[in-house]
Amino acid sequence: MIRALWTAATGMQAKQLDLDVIANNLANVNTTGFKKSRVDFQDLMYQVIRFKGTPTSPETQVPSGIEVGLGVRPAAIQKIFSQGDIYETGNPLDLVIEGDGFFQVLLPDGTVAYTRDGSFKLDAQGRMVTSDGFPLEPPITIPQEAESITIAQDGTVTVKMPGETEPQEVGVIELVRFVNPAGLLSIGRNLYVATAASGDPQVGTPGLGGFGTLAQGFLETSNVQIVEEMVRMISAQRAYEINAKAVTTADEMMSITNNMKR
Repeated sequence: MIRALWTAATGMQAKQLDLDVIANNLANVNTTGFKKSRVDFQDLMYQVIRFKGTPTSPETQVPSGIEVGLGVRPAAIQKIFSQGDIYETGNPLDLVIEGDGFFQVLLPDGTVAYTRDGSFKLDAQGRMVTSDGFPLEPPITIPQEAESITIAQDGTVTVKMPGETEPQEVGVIELVRFVNPAGLLSIGRNLYVATAASGDPQVGTPGLGGFGTLAQGFLETSNVQIVEEMVRMISAQRAYEINAKAVTTADEMMSITNNMKR
């Protein structure tokens, strides 16, 4: 009975973690560029009571044996980098990546971080920055007197200056991609940093070499599907309840055993 208690407890702990991940997905359903997460589970080790293939006579052997599982554990929490829905904002500094790739931003400590959130602004120096003031890398500076800003699909940024008929190029936005984007480390603020698991960043031009293209005046929404998360939440709740029932049943069986009299 003690084994059943501990086994069911691992199931309850696993579903608690699953619900934590689901809650975070739902909390970020309106977060620009957010990517949902999924928990992967593995069964724990098995206690072998009778080995498969154990001889029962000189001519026969046990076909299946006896092994008892000891529960479940979380193996990984994986980010799913599928494309979110795209909606129009009309803001010339809003950008969406249609396809593969991340924007590069420079953190105050000199570290380069990566994001799918293209809701950029201008700081006091005219640089394109994130909502937290982290500048694009390489930096893009918009002249104060610019009348309009145009960002092409290939990342070329041009501005219309007063008295000039031809647009002036002020920089090119580069994208980065990874062999294993699920290996990126989430640091909050819609930012990721590279790890040994993600591989080295591959820098490229939007629209070339498998990189996505840019669209000006649009943003990418979260790829969280509310209905999917609600179904997962109900499933996690029911699994938690049935594991709790297993704990209760094991306890009742132990109580019966303890109350037995000769």
